[in-house]
Amino acid sequence: MKIYLVGGAIRDKLLGLPIKDKDWVVTGATEADMIAHGYLQVGKGFPVFLHSDSKEEYALARTERKTSPGHTGFEIYASPEVTLKQDLQRRDLTINAIAQKDNGELIDPYGGCNDIENRVLRHVSPAFREDPLRVLRIARFAARFATLGFSIAEETMDLMNTMVTGGELENLVAERIWHEIERALTTSAPAEFVRTLRDCGALKVILPEVDRLFGVPQPKKYHPEIDTYLHTLLSMEQASKLSEDPIVRYATMIHDVGKGVTDKTKWPSHVGHEHLGVKLQDAITKRIKVPNEYSELAALVCEHHTKLHRCMQSNPDTLLKLLESIDAMRRPDRLDKFLLACEADARGRTGLEDRDYPQRDYLLCILNAINNINVESLLADNPSAKPNVVIKKHRLEVIANIKSSFDNND
Repeated sequence: MKIYLVGGAIRDKLLGLPIKDKDWVVTGATEADMIAHGYLQVGKGFPVFLHSDSKEEYALARTERKTSPGHTGFEIYASPEVTLKQDLQRRDLTINAIAQKDNGELIDPYGGCNDIENRVLRHVSPAFREDPLRVLRIARFAARFATLGFSIAEETMDLMNTMVTGGELENLVAERIWHEIERALTTSAPAEFVRTLRDCGALKVILPEVDRLFGVPQPKKYHPEIDTYLHTLLSMEQASKLSEDPIVRYATMIHDVGKGVTDKTKWPSHVGHEHLGVKLQDAITKRIKVPNEYSELAALVCEHHTKLHRCMQSNPDTLLKLLESIDAMRRPDRLDKFLLACEADARGRTGLEDRDYPQRDYLLCILNAINNINVESLLADNPSAKPNVVIKKHRLEVIANIKSSFDNND
């Protein structure tokens, strides 16, 4: 019975990154051996155990063979005869297929150390294609390690493309797709996730609404980058600088999907793309089961981002309706996320990445003034009037005063 540290812990150590979790592989042992040594079995029929003290995962060395479509269609074989090399061969990338002995010696049968040194993401074996989710996983790793200079090996990208064109991603279940998207949104470069999916053809399968934006023109006056897909990537890059919140980053990715279905005869104008975007966002949510907190913000950003961009020129009634649409008075946290996504949109334009976005402070100033209204005193001074009428009237007066102040400062 031998125990080896494997996978991400070694990869991250070699990259000089913090080690979050440790996974172990055990060779030369049976399930009975593990239980006899005090390990706690996780579930039944799957050779994974928890250490009684550290709670880290220890898995018996195993092989996997694809037997049917879907992520559960694998035949797992675990026995004392399965070697460490065989176990490492079933892993997705060479950088994740490195093991370490208890004396610190590395076991690297598939060249993972060399690929780490050369910053290459490369699949271990042809068995890579047995799980189509790995296409999304590679895209996520590309996003996670983009700032470290990693790129995908040509043969791996070719295999990913083959898997896509062969229709293998059609068998992915919604929950697994969303899980990878959500994890990608927490990386240092989520835009690279989208870019990688498009490069291998997977974006058209996973998020066709975003893929459709490629080549869709916008008015050069407002969008020097012209292409809506490029604008989306630039906006995602800005969102990553402004916020680590994956909800903000998701809304930014989705905000302009309506431009892909506007009337082509009127391009580069996209009148009504906001409402069209909401409908597409709803379709995405249903298809890949996007959580409510993500879809709600995405819908708000789709519907109202243009209004926020123009809010400095809007009248008090329009501004109040905007705040009410966002439920800003009760949900200031959601307003803050909305503002960040819209600011990322405004800055996601070639040459305008560092431009100020005064709309953010303007709307926050208005919200603060509204929240400081003494409603109890206001209603006491107007006992015969309907409360909602009195409150709305006073809010509009407050907004008008702030607007006048900002206009005079300009």
